[in-house]
Amino acid sequence: MRAVFQKSFGGPEVLEIAETERPKPLPGEVLVKVHASAVNPVDVFVRSGAFPLLGEPPFGVGWDISGVVEEAGPGARFEVGDEVYGMPFFPRAATGYAEYVAAPSRQVARKPASLDHVHAAAIPLAALTAWQGLVQAAGVKAGDRVLIHRAAGGVGHFAVQIAKAHGAHVIAMASPARHDFVRGLGANEVIDYRTTDFTEAVKDADGHCHVGEWRGRIFELIMVEGDRPWGARRRRTRGTGTRWRSSPTACGCTSASRSVSARSRN
Repeated sequence: MRAVFQKSFGGPEVLEIAETERPKPLPGEVLVKVHASAVNPVDVFVRSGAFPLLGEPPFGVGWDISGVVEEAGPGARFEVGDEVYGMPFFPRAATGYAEYVAAPSRQVARKPASLDHVHAAAIPLAALTAWQGLVQAAGVKAGDRVLIHRAAGGVGHFAVQIAKAHGAHVIAMASPARHDFVRGLGANEVIDYRTTDFTEAVKDADGHCHVGEWRGRIFELIMVEGDRPWGARRRRTRGTGTRWRSSPTACGCTSASRSVSARSRN
């Protein structure tokens, strides 16, 4: 099969298409014939060496995939022909830029029938980051007032829909050109971060959802409740909020997709 590898850090020119052996699914795994792979900021930073998540090259790149189960190992929870999507193995190497990927069946989910493979492949990392932060870490619920920074971005636009689907009052920050888009996702209020001091405008919010700067590592969402970390009742945290990294779970993919689908039907 063909797959994309790199032998050194650098720009897109270091990526090479090479022939390699097709993986065999282990027990509990599925072999996915990849129809689409997505490119995320983490791919760029890993490729360039700014964030050496996979160590020194050579290695295969890419995580977000969508495709069809070609082969199922013993105990796998999908059958041949099932359409699935996910971001297997993250933060370990998955070599998602390939014709075939062998992945644990519990790290991929059934692809929504309403989406083609190209759109499904764009979901996992961004949607899981938003869903795991808002739902798993923060426990967002009906009646919460949630401020979402960078609401028109990859993670942010999922966060708006997920928070709204859980009954929260969503306050979104975005540039004026993106206001109509964010309102269309369900935001109750939209703030122009360039002209408004959001700390005054939303000082009564229950939680802040912020997509952190790169700073040489995986981006973060930061949840804040008043002057203390949102979720501090459940865990000890450092700094101003609860920080986490997205992880590959079929449950998370499915739940995030359902939240977005529920919002689109309303």
